[in-house]
Amino acid sequence: MSEAFSVLWLQAGSCGGCTMSALAADDVGLVAALDRFGIRLLWHPALSAQSGPDALDILADAAAGRIAVDALCVEGAVMTGPNGTGRFQMMAGTGQSTAAWIAAIAAQARHVVAVGSCAAYGGIPMAGANPTDATGLQFLGFDGAGLLPRSFVARGGLPVINVAGCAPHPGWLVETLAELALSGTCALDGLGRPRAFADHLAHHGCSRNEFYEFKASAARASDRGCLMENLGCKATQAPGDCNLRRWNGYGSCTDAGYACINCTTPGFQDCGAPFLETAKIAGIPVGLPVDMPKAWFVALAALSKSATPQRVRTNAHADHVIVPPIHRPPRSP
Repeated sequence: MSEAFSVLWLQAGSCGGCTMSALAADDVGLVAALDRFGIRLLWHPALSAQSGPDALDILADAAAGRIAVDALCVEGAVMTGPNGTGRFQMMAGTGQSTAAWIAAIAAQARHVVAVGSCAAYGGIPMAGANPTDATGLQFLGFDGAGLLPRSFVARGGLPVINVAGCAPHPGWLVETLAELALSGTCALDGLGRPRAFADHLAHHGCSRNEFYEFKASAARASDRGCLMENLGCKATQAPGDCNLRRWNGYGSCTDAGYACINCTTPGFQDCGAPFLETAKIAGIPVGLPVDMPKAWFVALAALSKSATPQRVRTNAHADHVIVPPIHRPPRSP
């Protein structure tokens, strides 16, 4: 029997939400879900029994290459300040920064996985003035270099694998690690995100799509209408299959009445407007569906609104179905 695929997990500048999301993987939890694919957690700061000197021994062995690390998973943005020293986040008991430990182990790991948008692109910790000099592993937003150079390639032949999201769907993480364990590779898009989820949009499968088609918009979060026009929803721009696979088997942000904030994309934290308000110029949303020219959108929106059935218009401003669909017998050919 081949040796288990080993995962070492480090937490940098993080709220811990990515771990919380991962704990809900499948119907059995993260550890058991990974075990199905022959993946074992070498160490995780919140889930492993080893702490103190025992944990530091594991990290030292990983950094020196004495133990194999098939995937280094990093959760949270890397705090590189002040002045590049990384001393804003030190690894307790070592005298070294967390950034230094990440860089050392990344140099030995077969694959490096950024878990969440903070680790991928800098995320929430780099919002605004970014006083801690927080950065992603390989990206700083869209264009800048993170802790590791943009030319970095791990020993397995791939750059940093960005399982983006705030927090990412647990299935994205488990399936990415499973693909690495079973095939040794993973198809990535231009921002390092696994294409298995990044080739979709959060808009796909949204339960509000009928309202979107007719541009029948919600005025409040409790309304059933489309959240794009007034309440800041960016699902038509956001990479992710959130509404196809659902969260915890049955829910999503938009199902719950919360607008998609495009959290899988660099810079989502500095969107220029409150998350739950749609930024507009001359009454037209600034953020339009991907690949759609503004003139086409304006023309389509005007046509759609003029054709909106009264049923859809009424239900869009209610928290439950007010007017049900009319059921007619099928027509004979």
